[in-house]
Amino acid sequence: QVQLVESGGGVVQAGGSLRLSCAASGGLFNAMAWFRRAPGKDREFVVGISWTGGATDYADSVKGRFTISRDNAKNTMYLEINSLKPEDTAVYYCAASFGCNGSRYCNYNYWGQGTQVSVSS
Repeated sequence: QVQLVESGGGVVQAGGSLRLSCAASGGLFNAMAWFRRAPGKDREFVVGISWTGGATDYADSVKGRFTISRDNAKNTMYLEINSLKPEDTAVYYCAASFGCNGSRYCNYNYWGQGTQVSVSS
């Protein structure tokens, strides 16, 4: 059974940092990604990564501040978030696909329950 479990969210002041984790089980996913849903807004793609980590796709709004990585031995994906802004406040979701390459255009079939990130100004 496929399962994605996010962790690492919390409340942080603007300018601070967080590290989110997504532990996967039930399969080895070629593509993994982070999405987020801010209050009152639609879910949006944040960043995706291929199996080898050689291909990544970042949303323009997070380039330079967010860093995605994965450890396939642990079947875990990470998101380092630096220089947090209040507008980064959202529920962050882990997503995965057995196909694709981590692009924002991938069809991500599997989703975690999300972890809340709240940034205070």
